[in-house]
Amino acid sequence: MQIPFRKMHGLGNDFVIVDARAKALPLHPARIAALADRHRGIGCDQFITLEPAAPGADAFMRIHNPDGSEAGACGNATRCVAALLMAETGRDEVTIRTVSGELPAERLPGGMIRVDMGQPRLGWQDVPLAEEMDTAHLPLTLGEVADPAACSMGNPHATFFVEDLDALDWRVLGPQMENHPLFPQRANIGFAQVITPEHIRVAIWERGAGPTLACGSGACATLVNAHRRGLATRRAQVELPGGTLDLEWRLDGAVLMSGPVATSFLGQFDADAFPA
Repeated sequence: MQIPFRKMHGLGNDFVIVDARAKALPLHPARIAALADRHRGIGCDQFITLEPAAPGADAFMRIHNPDGSEAGACGNATRCVAALLMAETGRDEVTIRTVSGELPAERLPGGMIRVDMGQPRLGWQDVPLAEEMDTAHLPLTLGEVADPAACSMGNPHATFFVEDLDALDWRVLGPQMENHPLFPQRANIGFAQVITPEHIRVAIWERGAGPTLACGSGACATLVNAHRRGLATRRAQVELPGGTLDLEWRLDGAVLMSGPVATSFLGQFDADAFPA
């Protein structure tokens, strides 16, 4: 079975996007993992499937990590899908439904896409954590990093604040903390250096994906956790390895994320060539 796809990215955070709104496609975790493989498949940070949505949304977006596991949120993919739906409908505003809720998006002057990522969830049960504690200060130490803050942006995030990001071997520390027993659903692990209250550098180890050039929900979590710790204002530029996102945590609780999207190429794959 030949399945068309589109390869897109937001700041280098790349996605394979397929359209299953007209009919269900034979895409299961093992097949998705094979397609996401960068050596034997197409390669991507997340595999995105568009599905029919109930009234009130333009499409349902299902997100899979490259290991085949399902994710609850992906900010950069949301912007990419929003751009596709805007081109399809001719509108500058669309709403995307995910397993974590509805995400309104709009096109800004200059072509940037802004997504309302919703309100961060700050309770220990919401992250979730394995036991009750203050999510602004987790009693965790790993090597030279300690005392992260945690929240959920539709998926679990923990943020360590460091003095010098360039001096930190975060690619070694990230997978160790991703699987810590405190995170029963694993977690995305961010390592953030606050340059000024309006400028934060961050590198993120994504659960099920590893190091990526950009993580939209991780950037949102970084701003939220930095503001909770008194390190940042409610609006800041969050600089990731692949580029910079404009983030605002509004007083009504919503986190707005703005940034670019791009299409790399179009293609099709033979589903039968990948394991079911």
